[in-house]
Amino acid sequence: MLESITATRYVTPLKEGGSLPGIVEADDLGTYVLKFRGAGQGLKVLVAEVLVGELARGLRLDVPRMAVVDLQAPIAKYEADEEVQDLLTASLGSNLGIDFLPGSFGYDGSRPPDPDTAADILWLDAFTANVDRTWSNPNLLVWHGKPWLIDHGAALYFHHSWPGKGPNPQRFAAQPFDASTHVLRDVASDPAAAHERLAPKITRELLTTVTDAVPDEWLEPAPGLDGPEASRAAYREHFLARLETPQIWLPGGAR
Repeated sequence: MLESITATRYVTPLKEGGSLPGIVEADDLGTYVLKFRGAGQGLKVLVAEVLVGELARGLRLDVPRMAVVDLQAPIAKYEADEEVQDLLTASLGSNLGIDFLPGSFGYDGSRPPDPDTAADILWLDAFTANVDRTWSNPNLLVWHGKPWLIDHGAALYFHHSWPGKGPNPQRFAAQPFDASTHVLRDVASDPAAAHERLAPKITRELLTTVTDAVPDEWLEPAPGLDGPEASRAAYREHFLARLETPQIWLPGGAR
């Protein structure tokens, strides 16, 4: 489970984010980038953030710490910007906080990761169908000389079809990944070698830990998914099915 904390002050919006994330202070004295449940993309974006971020952490890639942040009404009441006030009011309750990394800067290619780390990041994005790590939107921060992975809400596209079609792990397993625009494509070493390093770490135990990190209330019901545990099981089955078909989705194919 992610740590639960309470926002104590809304500091400023991050205007560059399409969903208007904001900087908040919390009662643990930490500062967080807050991803709002009331943003247009909905709760599934928060679910994808947690699942892919915690999966990356389980693979020993660097991801900022995440927490469930309770947003209470007084913070929205005293916000002057009407757009921000509307977003805060629509997001009362639990939201996703991502640890703010002071002094970090956006990845611009001037300090590339080592080739194997780059390949591991590319592998994770291919495995989770994360199309949002390109030069137009790298979603990487450089902090203390290392790449830190952020913003995974665009991954795991399959769950957006659940309200109408329900889960289909085999469809996800058969979806190829186009790495032609990936920000680390020209830096990464062999993706097949990354698969050999990382695939054995994707165990049911890890997937259970990862899916358990998502709060129950963020897991929306869908056909065949009558409760949070059913949703967690569906995510695990999608991951496991994709793990069996690297010859389809892995850039360059598997060995």
